[in-house]
Amino acid sequence: MAFTRAPGKHRRPSRMQRGTARAAGVAALAGSGVVGSLAVPALAAEPAAAQTGLTPVVTLGDAVADRIDAQAAAQHEAAREAAEAAARKAAEQAARERAAEEAEQARAEQERAARETERKRLNTFVSPIPGSYVSTGYKSGGAVWSSGSHTGVDFHAAGGTPVQSVGIGTVVEAGWGGAYGNQVVIKMNDGTYTQYGHLSSIAVSVGQQVAAGQQIGLSGATGNVTGAHLHFEARSGAEYGSDLDPVAYLRAHGVNL
Repeated sequence: MAFTRAPGKHRRPSRMQRGTARAAGVAALAGSGVVGSLAVPALAAEPAAAQTGLTPVVTLGDAVADRIDAQAAAQHEAAREAAEAAARKAAEQAARERAAEEAEQARAEQERAARETERKRLNTFVSPIPGSYVSTGYKSGGAVWSSGSHTGVDFHAAGGTPVQSVGIGTVVEAGWGGAYGNQVVIKMNDGTYTQYGHLSSIAVSVGQQVAAGQQIGLSGATGNVTGAHLHFEARSGAEYGSDLDPVAYLRAHGVNL
């Protein structure tokens, strides 16, 4: 029988088409009982994926699924890494905030400690002559005082004994004081005044800032005295006659006498 080729160009069947057609042909031959001795080797030469019409589709589906799984795994890993980076960033920010808070607390504590130290320093008072005692009390009577009574107290002290400021203040007088002899008057930090009389020498000058325990001179017997000692007064103001009980004044400021 003669066959006539149809006009036009025809593409060669693909490998999958050839395999599928061949498989269909073999199936037809097997069904009719006519299978040549060369049929099996011919089929065996084809790859396993081309032996049926379904296998190539399944193989293609597996490849797509593998790519989808790989993309999903990559996205999952990227999400995990992003979450870990966000967690690290949040932890670092929290650590910085804690450090800043702790630094602020430490600074505030240092400031409080500094204020407390300064407060104690400003409120610290000492005896004008450490280890001495009051030999003549406040308001003692006698003709030796022009006012008729003692306006201060006398601390026992041999000539040349160091005399110190009882607290922080500013020197407002330093020199001869008449009956008081050589004297120093200090305006204290709390606004009161203290006076140190009968000094043999003076170690400070007017306007000078002095601290508690700072030496301001040496005891002596200058002025209206019968012997060496320190005359000490506390006053509410700068004027004569504003005197306070010196012992009560020092005790109120924490000095034990």
